[in-house]
Amino acid sequence: MPGFTGKYYYTADAKGRIIIPAPFREIISSNYNAKLYLANDAFDKCLHIYPQVEWNALEDKVRKLPSMDEAVKYFKRKVIASAQEIDLDKQGRILVPAAQREDAGLDSEIVIVGQINIIDLWDRKEWDLATDPALIDRKAFEEKLTGFGI
Repeated sequence: MPGFTGKYYYTADAKGRIIIPAPFREIISSNYNAKLYLANDAFDKCLHIYPQVEWNALEDKVRKLPSMDEAVKYFKRKVIASAQEIDLDKQGRILVPAAQREDAGLDSEIVIVGQINIIDLWDRKEWDLATDPALIDRKAFEEKLTGFGI
């Protein structure tokens, strides 16, 4: 199954609707049902769009975790509690609720990023900050990725 890849720049309209790129819509319609879930990231200031099967897999993992663990409680409060079912409209857009736009700091300039099994939504300024190579420890990242075989 093909994964979500690529980076696209779009503008959100005044109502918070964002066009999902055509290649992503094709993957959704060909490989998933139309049901999608939108949730906060646990740490980054962005949102994730999960196809239903990916959301179900995440829920299954979370259900198996110790519910009294502080990290699990945080994850449930930040990610699970934020999740909302969303649909693509006939124009290929999703509506990002106001609370989630606020949580992710989404303004009008949006970056939509494929992450293989999910799609990220970033405010352009946040994306530029999160991907600024000057702000990472390149040697440590290279060593870690090499350890993963990448």
